[in-house]
Formats: sequence, C-alpha cells, structure tokens
Amino acid sequence: MKWTIKSFEELTADELYQILKIRVEIFVVEQECPYPEIDGMDKAAEHLYAVEDNEVKAYARLLPPGTMYQEASIGRVLVAGDKRGTGLGKELMKRAVKNLDENYSQTPIRLQAQEYAEAFYAAFSFQRISDTYLEDNIPHVDMRRNSIFGDEFKN
Repeated sequence: MKWTIKSFEELTADELYQILKIRVEIFVVEQECPYPEIDGMDKAAEHLYAVEDNEVKAYARLLPPGTMYQEASIGRVLVAGDKRGTGLGKELMKRAVKNLDENYSQTPIRLQAQEYAEAFYAAFSFQRISDTYLEDNIPHVDMRRNSIFGDEFKN
C-alpha cells in the first residue's frame, strides 16, 4: 500500500480521476445518494490516499481552518469495499489527524460523520457536538476533536 498526500495542484489527471471515481462509487452509487460530489472544496484541500494495484483504496480530504468550518476538517473519508475490516480506515484516520495536528496545531478538527460511524471517530478523540440531522437523506452528526498534537488515540 502506497500512501500519498497532495494538494489539488499537485494531483495528476489520473490521480484526480481515481479519487473522484472511488468517491462517486461509494458516496453516490453504493449509498444510493445522488448529491453534488464535486462541491468546490477540492481545490483548497490536501488529498490523502492509499493506492494498491493502481487503485485508490482509502481516501480523506483535509481542509484548512476557515475553508469549510472555522476549524480544520476531515471529509470524504472512505475505504474501498474490498479493504473494509482490514484496519485501513484506522490507518487513514491516524494519518489524517496527524497531518492536521502538525499543520494546524492550534485549531480543533471537525467532521461530519454518518451516524453509524460515530464510535469509529470517537476512537480518535472526536466528540459529538450536534444532534442527529439528515444530510442527503443519511443520518449524520457533527464531531470535533479538541485535543492537539501528541494526543493518544483510544484504538
């Protein structure tokens, strides 16, 4: 598994295609949720992803403070179906949190979690900060990680 993190400008056309392809496969097709996947935030983001056999297998979009929220944020977190349950999601989140902690140590990290994944994110010190709400007809909660660099994860 090869891990990469790049700004939008650093992505090749093929890398961007692979990222958008898996995001649409999971968030639009698999979850049967037609919504505007390309939302204008990608250009401001760092794109963290793992590739195996020339396919993106894990991905997260990392946004600096003041982009989507006042806090830094993690979004579009995914693991390919054939890699779920292997620990790849945990590795992805560890890398995402570490990157944001190193680059934006003075700000919390925020994310929108699908409600079923709340316990997964709680293992990385994220705490619920909202009631459950529907986003594209899927129950979500907002979560924030207030601790800064050096914090131990619970998993």
